[in-house]
Amino acid sequence: MASEKTFYLETFGCQMNAHDSEKVIGTLRQQGYRQVESEEEAGLILYNTCSIRDKAEQKVFNRLNDYKALHKAGKRFGVLGCVAQQEGEKIFERAPYVSLVSGSASYRKLPEMLSRLESGENRITGLDDRQTEETFETEFTARQNPYRGYITIIEGCDKFCAYCVVPYTRGKERSRTSDSVLEEARRIAGMGYTEIQLLGQNVNSYLDPEGKRSFAELLLAIAEVDGVRRVRFMTSHPRDFTKDIVEAIDAEPRLCDHVHLPVQSGSARVLKMMAREYTPDWYLERISWIRAAKRKISISTDIIVGFPGETPDDFIQTMDLLAEVQYDCVFGFKYSARPNTPALTMIDSIPDQEKSRRLQVLLDRQREVQRANYSRHLGEVLEVMVEGHNPARGQVTGRSSQNKPVNFSWTDPILPAPGSYLQVKIVATHPNSLVGEPI
Repeated sequence: MASEKTFYLETFGCQMNAHDSEKVIGTLRQQGYRQVESEEEAGLILYNTCSIRDKAEQKVFNRLNDYKALHKAGKRFGVLGCVAQQEGEKIFERAPYVSLVSGSASYRKLPEMLSRLESGENRITGLDDRQTEETFETEFTARQNPYRGYITIIEGCDKFCAYCVVPYTRGKERSRTSDSVLEEARRIAGMGYTEIQLLGQNVNSYLDPEGKRSFAELLLAIAEVDGVRRVRFMTSHPRDFTKDIVEAIDAEPRLCDHVHLPVQSGSARVLKMMAREYTPDWYLERISWIRAAKRKISISTDIIVGFPGETPDDFIQTMDLLAEVQYDCVFGFKYSARPNTPALTMIDSIPDQEKSRRLQVLLDRQREVQRANYSRHLGEVLEVMVEGHNPARGQVTGRSSQNKPVNFSWTDPILPAPGSYLQVKIVATHPNSLVGEPI
């Protein structure tokens, strides 16, 4: 290792991974490391990985291969996150120049692992099994987002959906105390963050270990923290989505009027094969709660097409559900087999070309739904939180409380700061964004 301890960290994947990286960076800095901008500058090169999608692990090994020559210059490599937990010590076999492999459940041991790395050890592993009760909390979190503060309130997953690798890479569900979450919310608000987003693989499965607050009560408590203007959360699971969550959003305007509620399929038969443990009717009942709210709450979802055994009729049922719910946003994916999951034993007989066709049909239909939904905002005045700017178009970019992107013109040479709020009148709409003029 160089006399000055430097590191480079690249993150793959979701918001959970991005926030994990903030905590890893904070821990490294606390241990005397300085973050640099490239692999070439770093003494320690880390990749925080995701294994949700197909070929995720191959992307990591390709990146390692691209820079393996740096090992000869004395660089050390570490693989963190889901691919690390999934592949384990096989990473050392495929990439022998890697010195550290750690799953996310072992990040709390990072100071110890870094010390071993600095003493010259070459094969250090942090691979907790899924039974760990501990979460990764650190006051040294190095927040990278200039306008939104993330707080992980629950880690892991106990749902074991047939297609999903998360329970095997993230471990079982384990929640933080609501007091510790509120303490972090106050700390973030004191740093100037006005928007807080609560994170979890199944965020609404949260169970306070001390039994003080339900998930809905925690939402309301965070909204009351001085300085907090918006509270978001994701991702919710339909099995644990309760009516009091909708009642909380209805009662407290600082809770954003947006719910992400993945359905995955509109077919009861496919949902059963997926081990989702709810039916379309169960799901639609929760949608009815949201639609009955006094506030208009935006709904987004995830849908998988081409799951093993999905028939044309099953896909039609998904399209029927799409038409009934009228989502504001859909994240659609083709099914891909993931290691260790029960779906690996199912016959995946649907050709990739047919999966692609179904996905395109889904996305084309959803685009028309969104075109109609977004057009209803024409002429409205929305509060927009600034996220950045697009110099090429002379526009400021931001987001409404409903999580809809809003772009608006800006001629003043002094740009509004990320995290500031402006009133914007919507003058044009697109299927994926709104266009406005600041008031």
